[in-house]
Amino acid sequence: MSEQHNQSRPSQTRFDFFNRLEFPVLVAGFLLAAALWAFFELSEVARLATPDNMDVRILLAFREPGDTSNPVGPEWLESMVRDITSLGSAAVLILITTLVILFLLLAGRWQIALFVLVAVGGGQIVSSLLKLGIDRPRPDLVSHLMTESSLSFPSGHAMMSAVTYLTLGSLLARIVPQRRLKVFFIGVAVLLTVMVGVSRVFMGVHWPSDVLGGWSAGFAWALLCWLIARWWLRGRDEAPW
Repeated sequence: MSEQHNQSRPSQTRFDFFNRLEFPVLVAGFLLAAALWAFFELSEVARLATPDNMDVRILLAFREPGDTSNPVGPEWLESMVRDITSLGSAAVLILITTLVILFLLLAGRWQIALFVLVAVGGGQIVSSLLKLGIDRPRPDLVSHLMTESSLSFPSGHAMMSAVTYLTLGSLLARIVPQRRLKVFFIGVAVLLTVMVGVSRVFMGVHWPSDVLGGWSAGFAWALLCWLIARWWLRGRDEAPW
């Protein structure tokens, strides 16, 4: 009897070890590493003296052949894309974040409010530092459909929409019990992030690698904040996970 008990202890110990690690945390850690690797590879593309061939081909695909000043599609499409790109602007994201933080404070969930503030505010600081560190100019291959004066890599709209919408979407997904609503909130967050990023290429103000770099950096930052908040709020009433 004691021999059987001793034989079961190693397997039980291994089970406890993996149980403590938690599968979601392992997956998040793997995705974080993948996002950081993708960003590093894209930053190498951004530092090239000449534009990457794929960047050039995709950017020209959004213009009429032989006319780099005329975007593809009907005239109303350009107006619609302008509206979509504004969803990733600083003004809109600050407004959304402020309203969410105020709601959380009024609801007495100050720790989650602090998490949202750090995630979004910190993401903006990281985005600005990355732009200065890589120092990539805006593309001049096609005409810009709006005026931009900041550096190009990574796309601030793409990065901050990923940080903001994925952070808020994950919080909402944890609040609702129904699986279909969880999928809905995460799906909307991803859709908004993708739409904003694509709109930046359509407007001609970013290379595609700028947007991919913004998505990678934003996803990595959102995951890092989620992992830290999961550890910090673990076991507390305010924790949404």
